[in-house]
Amino acid sequence: MNMAVFSYREALNQAMTEEMERDDSVFLMGEEVAEYDGAYKVSQGMLKQFGPRRVIDTPISEEGFAGIGIGAAMVGLRPIIEFMTFSFSLVAIDQIVNNAANMRYMSGGQFAVPIVFRGSSGMAGCLGATHSHRLEAWYAQIPGLIVILPATPADAKGLLKSAIRSDDPVIFIEHEVLYHERGEIPDGEHLVPFGKAAVRRPGSDVTLITYSRSLKPTMAAAEELAAKGIDAEVIDLRSIRPLDIETLVQSVSRTHRAVIVEEDWPYCGLGAGISDRITREIFDELDAPILRVASADAPIPYNKQLEASMLPSVPRILAAVNEVVYR
Repeated sequence: MNMAVFSYREALNQAMTEEMERDDSVFLMGEEVAEYDGAYKVSQGMLKQFGPRRVIDTPISEEGFAGIGIGAAMVGLRPIIEFMTFSFSLVAIDQIVNNAANMRYMSGGQFAVPIVFRGSSGMAGCLGATHSHRLEAWYAQIPGLIVILPATPADAKGLLKSAIRSDDPVIFIEHEVLYHERGEIPDGEHLVPFGKAAVRRPGSDVTLITYSRSLKPTMAAAEELAAKGIDAEVIDLRSIRPLDIETLVQSVSRTHRAVIVEEDWPYCGLGAGISDRITREIFDELDAPILRVASADAPIPYNKQLEASMLPSVPRILAAVNEVVYR
């Protein structure tokens, strides 16, 4: 298979451009997506190619343009709604949860809501608490929503194309520090299905479960562990609702140990749900308690050193693995 190298940002742009070329019902709407090419330049060049009827700048009014998008989806269009940051999606939470997520069920199947809510999330370097929220666990708890967190450029493109074609509402969370990351993307039509995790590194001694930005320190930790004789398997979830529990159960059944690495807050976080599910499925296979490496249970600080200290890091992952392998 031929591959070319693109950035995560370019991959997202390719996905939207290809889907808008393929389907006239797809359009993009949000703050600064048109004239400014997007807050993170993800929509660069799209206004020129598709015009102001399909690449639409909005006022700072998340609840308003999220609601317009939901209404447009109900009558047959396929909106892509960009939030400058998912921290701001809280302004539109009523529209997302009470309308988008529930509409198919509450209408007895009369209305589908084929809409994508996408944008940046996570700690990106001194942006402070109101611009750095990790809200994936909130959205993953809501029936009716699909929740996607790509970690690589190839997944960013393939999963976003699948999201735009989905007949159900999708929460598509991009990490701010990944936009400049580069990687190979297969030539031609590239789609990645929901609910299928990727085994990024095979191993036999412990399973490391992660997603989004946390994949990078987890892979680095796995290489350090290999040098010490511990063979770690690394699984990138890619989508957290639906969750590929089958791949997790198969892996932990072989390694008998698991560490979950997430940038989310720990209290009632995603890792708690995953740990519960694995424990209930294969309790007798576990040789140690499942441990979690998450962010500190505090608001995100502005200070650079404090912010870095909150995140899952290679030393914290190594300490957790050493604990579950009893070293």
